[in-house]
Amino acid sequence: MAGRQYPWVLADVAWSAAQEFTRGTHLGLPLLSWGIAPRDLLATRRQLRARGLRPGGQEPVAYLYFRCRAAEKKVYAELFLISLAKPHRPATPAQHTALAKANLGRRLCRSCGRDAGYVVPLETRQCTNCWLLDQGIDPTAEHDGAAHLQVG
Repeated sequence: MAGRQYPWVLADVAWSAAQEFTRGTHLGLPLLSWGIAPRDLLATRRQLRARGLRPGGQEPVAYLYFRCRAAEKKVYAELFLISLAKPHRPATPAQHTALAKANLGRRLCRSCGRDAGYVVPLETRQCTNCWLLDQGIDPTAEHDGAAHLQVG
């Protein structure tokens, strides 16, 4: 029977003056297992983003590892010092304009060319009214849910 792949090791770490227990190293940085990283000092990119922060050019100080049971593999996440993180930069007016144009393209019906007011389905690229007309159904008539649609 093989020993633990990542045994406990007492090592110097960037976030503490004293030595701390880690699980060894990964790519030359301390490796921490799930639940042992100090939440008030270290955070992943996603955790920084949730706080309105970004790494700001700093290199990771450690790696967090855990097993993803769904994918059946080990996942490694970079950990950054929260104290060195910088505020998230807001989007510029040009970026807002570009996003608005991109989203408008997703809402346009390919048949009538109008803005549907919602993202049209990728399969048809049509608004509901145009799709119903293509199916031979009157979109203005009252329908009782999906009873008018035929399967097969």
